[in-house]
Amino acid sequence: MRKLIYSYGVSLDGYVNDRDGSIDWGDPDDELHQFHNDRYREIDISLHGRRLYQLMADYWPHVADDAPPIEREFARLWTEKPKYVFSRTLTEVHWNSTLVKEHAVKEVRRLKSAGDGVMEVGGAALAASLIPHNLIDEYWLFVYPVAVGGGTPLFPLLDKRIQLRLAETKHFEKAVLLRYVAAGA
Repeated sequence: MRKLIYSYGVSLDGYVNDRDGSIDWGDPDDELHQFHNDRYREIDISLHGRRLYQLMADYWPHVADDAPPIEREFARLWTEKPKYVFSRTLTEVHWNSTLVKEHAVKEVRRLKSAGDGVMEVGGAALAASLIPHNLIDEYWLFVYPVAVGGGTPLFPLLDKRIQLRLAETKHFEKAVLLRYVAAGA
């Protein structure tokens, strides 16, 4: 069975973006960018919500030839990586992507059971739809030293607790990685 990771940059007060939707406070430096590039190579399938897909699609396929090598590398990785995009409003997707219009939970269960390896979910709204169904095996939080005071929370309101075990910490110049494993994963 595939493992599903929810990996996100998060403010110290628990938001993935600020009230204006900005994530500029979470721009990675070269050290963190390289870590993300290396980690992304290990992922078999990337799951995207509509907003994250549009953000990524607006930028990564169009990285300039004179961009730093680390950015060009991620652009190549992102465009080549198989992606499932969950959206009821998009009519098409590109760059090795499959559009899923309905039944996100059912489709993610199918993808998890269809093989081994690692999947990553990107997009707080998509992750919020999966969390109550215990589909996320690991939470990789890249905590930035900023409090933004509001925005999109990393976690949705929960009906019950999620028991997690701290599995790893890693200090970067701009953030701290807290990797948690879900109980029973």
